[in-house]
Amino acid sequence: MQLILSEDLLTMLPSCKLGIITYKNIVVDESPKMLKGRLEFFQEKIRTDLKQQSVLDYPGVREWHDTFKTAGIDPNRYRPSQEALFRRIEKGKTLPFIHSAADLNNFFSLQYEIPIGIYNFDTLSDYIKICIGKEGDSFEGLNGRKNNMNGKICTLDNDGVFGSPIVDSLRTKTDTNTINAVQIFYLKSSMNEREARELLQAASKMFTQLHSGEADTYILCKTEQEAKIT
Repeated sequence: MQLILSEDLLTMLPSCKLGIITYKNIVVDESPKMLKGRLEFFQEKIRTDLKQQSVLDYPGVREWHDTFKTAGIDPNRYRPSQEALFRRIEKGKTLPFIHSAADLNNFFSLQYEIPIGIYNFDTLSDYIKICIGKEGDSFEGLNGRKNNMNGKICTLDNDGVFGSPIVDSLRTKTDTNTINAVQIFYLKSSMNEREARELLQAASKMFTQLHSGEADTYILCKTEQEAKIT
């Protein structure tokens, strides 16, 4: 399967970087107490910090908020997914536990302050392309609504759009039957390549410690727009 960072997205955001981790032979289950405890503790820390600062004081949240503006996306109407998590916590709401893969994905989003999507690899067809959506690009989302991706940053395969840094699709969601997955990290443009690789290595190590399996990491950017999943 080919990974592609489209030219239209690079024209709009020349410094954008995407990190991709593929996982094989994983075991997804209810989150263990360790992960639930860490996620609850982290949320409580964020809730306490937000009494003294705003959500946009987190560098990663601010950077993606501004990136949306640069891309012509109103971040107050269509929030980057990690900003939505921080604002949910700010309102005193607790993130629901879903399963180990989704819960760890939320933990990473809060820890690294970036949008991250995780998908069932076996539902994807032919390629994964990160681009600017066109007229007619839409999907049924995990938010229970039909999401119009025209003019927005999104990910698609041969069967259509399946994800974005805003919301992801029902078609490609992970569950406890998922054995192969792909995780897309919408990295901060300000990150250098070394920082990006260290982030992906740390995340993949923690993920496989919890889910077993094997992981491979890839980075897409202006100087490396395509990669092949091995």
